[in-house]
Amino acid sequence: MKLDKMRETLQVRKERAILVAAVPQGQKDYDDLNELTALAESAGAIVVDRFQQKIHKINPAFYIGKGKAEQLAGRVKRFNADLIIFDNDLLPRQIKGLEELIGAKVIDRSELILDIFATGAKTTQAKLQVELAQLEYTYPRLTRLWTHLDTVAGAGGATAAGAVGGIGTRGPGEQQLEIDRRLVRKRITDLKRDLEDIDERRKREIASRKGLYQICIVGYTNVGKSTLLNTVTDADAYVEDRLFATLDTRTRKWQLEGGAEVLLSDTVGFIRHLPHQLIEAFKATLEEAITADLLLHVVDVSSHDAASQIESVNNVLTEIGCNEKQILLVLNKIDMASGINTMETLQTLYPDAIAVSARTGYGLNRLHEAVLEKYKGGEIIVKVTVSQANGKIQSFLRASSTILDEKYADSTVTIKARIGKNQLINLKRLRPDKLEMLKGQII
Repeated sequence: MKLDKMRETLQVRKERAILVAAVPQGQKDYDDLNELTALAESAGAIVVDRFQQKIHKINPAFYIGKGKAEQLAGRVKRFNADLIIFDNDLLPRQIKGLEELIGAKVIDRSELILDIFATGAKTTQAKLQVELAQLEYTYPRLTRLWTHLDTVAGAGGATAAGAVGGIGTRGPGEQQLEIDRRLVRKRITDLKRDLEDIDERRKREIASRKGLYQICIVGYTNVGKSTLLNTVTDADAYVEDRLFATLDTRTRKWQLEGGAEVLLSDTVGFIRHLPHQLIEAFKATLEEAITADLLLHVVDVSSHDAASQIESVNNVLTEIGCNEKQILLVLNKIDMASGINTMETLQTLYPDAIAVSARTGYGLNRLHEAVLEKYKGGEIIVKVTVSQANGKIQSFLRASSTILDEKYADSTVTIKARIGKNQLINLKRLRPDKLEMLKGQII
């Protein structure tokens, strides 16, 4: 079959994939391609072989050496493979050279991840974000890629039509067969404008929450973030044991002890070397993390890659400007942890981390307590005098503090309460008639 036909043919069977990682000399190995395997399987591939090579320098024609590329061609025949997935980002000319030499479709890491996002996009915002990321990725590759992207009918890989294409063929779904760069640029401009409108609406929505303590769940993909959100709130978020099962943000109220109420949001999962097109396109979604008062960094302790996943998430948080926020590490899936050494190591490295099982509910009481402590930020005792008719301030104090004493006189009430420092600013916004902080009583 000719190479151009490989990318135009819609396939309903799973593609047989060989995974390849070219590791520059002196760089750490890619953990036996475990992450790429999980990504490939999430995209629907059957992994039939893995292939790693240490390289002294990148081959401009094939990325890997020509001899290794010829060995790869032999493996394609031996395993009857029809897809090669590189754990590297390749140039268009390298992909073209490899496909001509090997005789099979070749995609790189970024194209694989974009493909997974395309199948997972459900809401209008997620579909627009994925389409923008795909177009920005494919724009410099139009000569090689645009024909196969164009053959997918409908509104993208998230549709039924997109889902039947082979991996790397689920694109934005433009109906015009021959599309030029001018039209692609126009579509990118239109998408950015639409996403800016959504971003402005989200910013206004977030701004309207002013006065409420905001918590955002972050973490590597498939570590149980949505399960945790479902367990502590009534979010009913979609849960599946698959990478990037959830691409959309959900925000729900979370009732803590003592009547304290916070907002809890979920975010898209992170991975190592998340393509910059996706980070850029999903800025509106990541806004939840950027504006949060506290981040819950959820870690899957049943994974032997937990330590490296923590590092990957921290790198993404740094990239989006969240590295200096308050972060509470949550060690999830302890009911599934098989290696006690991993748990001991993580708890030694992160003594303040909270061990939980979002699925069974184990440890959630400790998580509540830890979040409540962060929410309060330390406590002070205040004396507030307000009109008895001012139900708003009285309701706030009963929900957000511990009432120590109440005294009624004429038309006013004086309330002595223990309140978190972080809630003091919200109390001041309500403008009580008189507010005193009792010195020497900071707890």
